[in-house]
Amino acid sequence: MTTQHPGERTVPVERLRLGDHACMGPTDVAGGGGRDGGGESPWKVFTAYTRTSLARGEKVLLVMDPDDLTDDEVVALLDRGSGQVVAARAGGQLSLKRNTEIYAPDGRFLEQRTIDTYAAEVDRACDEGWSGLRIAADMSWAPRINLGHDRLLDYEASVAPLFADPLFTAICWYDRQRFDDDFTARVGKVHPLLVMEQLDSLEVTEPPDGGRISGTAELSTRTEFVEALREALERRDDSGPSDFVLDLRDLCFMEAHCAWQLISLASSLQAGSKVTVRCGELLGLVLEQLGAGEVPQLVVSVEGDEEKGAG
Repeated sequence: MTTQHPGERTVPVERLRLGDHACMGPTDVAGGGGRDGGGESPWKVFTAYTRTSLARGEKVLLVMDPDDLTDDEVVALLDRGSGQVVAARAGGQLSLKRNTEIYAPDGRFLEQRTIDTYAAEVDRACDEGWSGLRIAADMSWAPRINLGHDRLLDYEASVAPLFADPLFTAICWYDRQRFDDDFTARVGKVHPLLVMEQLDSLEVTEPPDGGRISGTAELSTRTEFVEALREALERRDDSGPSDFVLDLRDLCFMEAHCAWQLISLASSLQAGSKVTVRCGELLGLVLEQLGAGEVPQLVVSVEGDEEKGAG
C-alpha cells in the first residue's frame, strides 16, 4: 500500500479512459519480460492495458525501445497462449513501433512533428473503424539522443490538444534506470494521471475532507484496505461526530468481505457521524445488498460508471 500526496491522482491501469494522459515509472523492470528479462513491471500492466483496450474495440499502439523485445516476443508475452493478441495484430488492431521511429526518425526530435504523427495515428485508427487509439510509449528515446529534461517536460505539457477530443489515451513510461528520481517526480506532475506500477495493489490518498483508495480490495490487499479504513475513520472519530468522504471511484474491484468490513467500521462510529462513500454502480449495489442502508452513519453516493465496480 502506498500513500500519495493529496494533489496526486494515481489510478489502476484498468481505470484509464479515452482522453487520459498518464505516466508510469516502474522502480523494478528486472525480469518484466522487458529489456532485462522478467518481473511484474511493466509488462503485466501493459498486458492488462492492451487486453482491456482490445476488448473495448480500440486500437493499441505500443511504442518500444529498439533494444527491447522483438515484435513477435512482445505479442507472445501479451497473448499468453490466448490467441486474442495474435489475432489483434493480424487484424490491424494492435500495432508495434520503436520509439526512435516515432520521436526521432532522422535523429532529431521535433515537437510538432511528433504531435502531428500521433494525430495521424488517431485519424488512421478511426478510419479503420476502431473506437479510439491507446498507446504506451517507452520514453527512453530522450536520453538516447541526449534531449534535455526541460525540453522533454515542455513537450509533455504541450501535447494537451491531442487529448481534447477523447479518442486518444496514452501511458508514457519513464524507466527509472534511464531517468533519475528527481526528473520522474517532475514529469509525474506534468501528467494529469499516474498509473499504479503493480496490479492487485492499493493506493491511499488523504485529501482534507476524507480519504481516497484506488486499486483492488481483495484477498491479497484485504489487510491493507481494512487498516487504511480503520486508521482514517478512527482518526476522524476521536474528537466527536464528524463528516468523512471516502472516494472509492477508482477502486476497480472490491470483494464482499472488504465491503462488509467497510459497513461494520462505519456502524461502529459515534452517533451523528457520517461517512459518505463515493463509488460506482456495482460497488454501490454490493454495499446495498450487504445492508449499508441500515447503517445511519453510512451514505452511499453512486456516481454512474458501468465500468467501475466491485465483485
